[in-house]
Amino acid sequence: MLSSLTGPCILEKAVPIICRDTESGQEIAIIDTHDIRDELGHYLTRLWRYGMVLSRKPDIADDLVQSTCVRAMERAGQFTAGTALDRWLFSILHSIWINEIRSRQIRQGQGFVDIDEVTAHSGESDSVSHIWANQIMARVNQLPEAQRNAVFLVYVEGFTYQEAAQTLSVPIGTIMSRLAAARLTLAKDAAISSARPQVEGDKV
Repeated sequence: MLSSLTGPCILEKAVPIICRDTESGQEIAIIDTHDIRDELGHYLTRLWRYGMVLSRKPDIADDLVQSTCVRAMERAGQFTAGTALDRWLFSILHSIWINEIRSRQIRQGQGFVDIDEVTAHSGESDSVSHIWANQIMARVNQLPEAQRNAVFLVYVEGFTYQEAAQTLSVPIGTIMSRLAAARLTLAKDAAISSARPQVEGDKV
């Protein structure tokens, strides 16, 4: 997992942009590439998890995060002030995956990543609900890439349908159909359904 950025990235001039703080929700003015570099550090874990969802390989996830951060600094002037920085970063990572890394990979026989690797950086507690969530994520990991991608963005990262569609450069209807197909597949998994923890208000 990347803990810092390496390698120089120089822009000809400082590009003033604005992002939203992930904790306070307040907008923060980013003045130059050094500020951009500092802000990117807040998103490394989330970007790495997304890289794992796409590639299912830790080393490729590392490469995706590194390339995303470098490209974000190179193209800081393309960021739209007032929009969500994380959505922009996810779009960059997805573009790199589709256009560069995935095109060079032989996709056969790469298997599935251990769900513990994906959730190791989440900070969640080891509770019954967490165990059930891991079971769901393990099942999600076996979905086709397009469905897995949509599920992660909408249900894990909290993207709206529109934001997910913009990130993946597909119509919003495509996101909805992929989610519907994924829900149908997951609903057929009796093991997950029977293991789901009881929540107040559930019908027995």
